[in-house]
Amino acid sequence: MLTPIIAAGGIVVNPNQETLWIFRRGFWDLPKGKLDPNETIEACAIREVMEETGISHLVLGELILKTTHRYHDIYFNSEVEKTTYWYKMSTDQLQDGIPQTEEDIEAIAWVKKADLAPYLAKTYDTIKQVMEVFLTSTH
Repeated sequence: MLTPIIAAGGIVVNPNQETLWIFRRGFWDLPKGKLDPNETIEACAIREVMEETGISHLVLGELILKTTHRYHDIYFNSEVEKTTYWYKMSTDQLQDGIPQTEEDIEAIAWVKKADLAPYLAKTYDTIKQVMEVFLTSTH
């Protein structure tokens, strides 16, 4: 049986025009997480980014795109289809952040556009897709 999961997250840009990345389970990723009951997609996106990275003063921007992928989830012990809503976000403050270690997040990085290649080389296909749409829509 396929369990549907709704999640939300975002690409956060700081005043130096750097994007926020997290390192989890051997891959660079973007912060995101599952929708709570009675929560809006937009509120979920902000909450998850704050929880996973410790970054505050987030301003929600427009929806970049929705991605869908399937995987086996040990919590549900079934195949899940996760639909993630990705938003543009910004913060007007320079912050280091704090990795949410309970979620296996080992590191946080702010990355300049010119330095993205190694991060994109070690990320998931859906994240590459999100970044591609983001980068072509902002320049």
